[in-house]
Amino acid sequence: MTPPVAARATQSAASSLQSRLKDPSLLRDRCYIDGAWVGTPEFAVNNPATGVELIKIPQLSADDATRAVEAAERAFPTWAKLTAKQRSNILRKWFDLIIANREDLALILTSEQGKPLAEALGEVDIGAAYVEFFAEEARRVYGETIPTQRPDARLLAIRQPIGVCGAITPWNFPNSMITRKVSPALAAGCTVVLKPANETPLSALALVALAEKAGVPKGVFNIITGDAPPIGKVLCEHPAVRFVGFTGSTEVGKILYRQASVGVKKLGLELGGNAPFVVFDDADIDAAVEGAMSRSIATWARPASAPTVSMPRTRSTTRSSRSCRRRSPR
Repeated sequence: MTPPVAARATQSAASSLQSRLKDPSLLRDRCYIDGAWVGTPEFAVNNPATGVELIKIPQLSADDATRAVEAAERAFPTWAKLTAKQRSNILRKWFDLIIANREDLALILTSEQGKPLAEALGEVDIGAAYVEFFAEEARRVYGETIPTQRPDARLLAIRQPIGVCGAITPWNFPNSMITRKVSPALAAGCTVVLKPANETPLSALALVALAEKAGVPKGVFNIITGDAPPIGKVLCEHPAVRFVGFTGSTEVGKILYRQASVGVKKLGLELGGNAPFVVFDDADIDAAVEGAMSRSIATWARPASAPTVSMPRTRSTTRSSRSCRRRSPR
């Protein structure tokens, strides 16, 4: 395919997806840093079912990641000083917008990730539920009164936001993994720099577009796409970043662990995924088989919880079991 023809094909695919959206503005081809849409689209995002290029996104660098971290650092004091109720109200507006646009978000998710539309709708609902939950929990960040040995002293512990949080999310759940990491951070008063998977960045960009509409201030929620290793290194080693959350392979998790050790940074790692599927001898076998099959083929059989099943080979005094482990696909 010659360059002009390829360009026309890309424009056609993007316009085709955009024309199917009730709100075409949710399909974004720029990153979001400090309240501005930035970057030059150059990296192709393809529909995995057809191989057709949907749109191009920016391929940002470590310098851009540093700029995003610095924007989050500047925004942190003001965001952290808001009352829990004020942050909760903004998150609630974000939740309402996600629900109002669930069909568009599901269509974007299916187009870039490949899971069936029914599964995509379910994931969007789960992702929205995370935002709703933490919007409500934001009002209930309680402290503690600690007993003391001194009669003239009282010890109090209060919880405060830790600072800038880095988040790195996988391709298999491009909507719910983002809200699961971002919404508790925002609820607590932290600011966020998010690096979504290059294969599935469009859901993340649509979510931040809705967060912007909900009133999340500039610099509070930033999204960068591009070369993962240098961006991840910035998130792990920049002194302004106080916490990094990552879901992905154990191999990459070890790399991030080493990099974060430079500043003894806090990490939240969800790595790999060996998922035993255990069936006891008093179970409904038909229901067990149906459950095993649905989990095995969900999300193209690529969630960390996807099991495989073996026939029972051991027996205890009370029940038999069968289980096996599936090597993590990530």
